[in-house]
Amino acid sequence: MKMISALVESAFQTGCLSVESEGLLHQMLLTRSYQLEDLTALQALHDAVRSGRIKREASTKKLAMEFLDNFKFRS
Repeated sequence: MKMISALVESAFQTGCLSVESEGLLHQMLLTRSYQLEDLTALQALHDAVRSGRIKREASTKKLAMEFLDNFKFRS
């Protein structure tokens, strides 16, 4: 399993996106360390956080979830 998919799966299992996981996701996005299936998982995570199904531990707004607001999901 790829790192991004593992982090996303963990968030869905726990119902919480940890600060550490969010930071790792942010780093992987910035370094373009992802594949198409990662983008699908990230979109699902983004939607779940936005809808409140998954809570964020992070109290600041400048982490991966906000980065994803401006990220263009393309295949």
